[in-house]
Amino acid sequence: MEPEWLDETEQQAWRRLAGLFTVLPAALDAQLQRDVGLTHFEYGVLSALSEAPDRTLRMGCLAGMANGSLSRLSHVAGRLEKKGWLSRRPDPTNGRYTLATLSESGWEKVVEAAPGHVDAVRRAVFDALTKAQVSQLHEIGERVLRSVEAARDS
Repeated sequence: MEPEWLDETEQQAWRRLAGLFTVLPAALDAQLQRDVGLTHFEYGVLSALSEAPDRTLRMGCLAGMANGSLSRLSHVAGRLEKKGWLSRRPDPTNGRYTLATLSESGWEKVVEAAPGHVDAVRRAVFDALTKAQVSQLHEIGERVLRSVEAARDS
């Protein structure tokens, strides 16, 4: 079957979006590495745990929230555990699952990292947009994520 090729406007939009996938994560990663010695993924893990009830999540749920695979999360969780920023233990309600819990020093790392990260996100994304564009960005993100999830689930 012949694909439905992108028209010129769609091609231009796609190239900008694809470029954003490369440039923005690299910029956020560089800021976090420079300022607090964390990767963007590590920050995502610690941040997700900081917002969870009792600062604890199942590893599978945490992987999804941090936008990574379970195997990537396991590797990173091992590093974060060695630094004393999180701990892992079997889920007492179902031993097939593992819980990750943010430690007090992990919480302190998130508190240290958050202001610079939020500032970098604001400068890179939100300062460049109007309020209406922020709303549009939210809606576009929602629609694309739903489409990707529907395709994955089918």
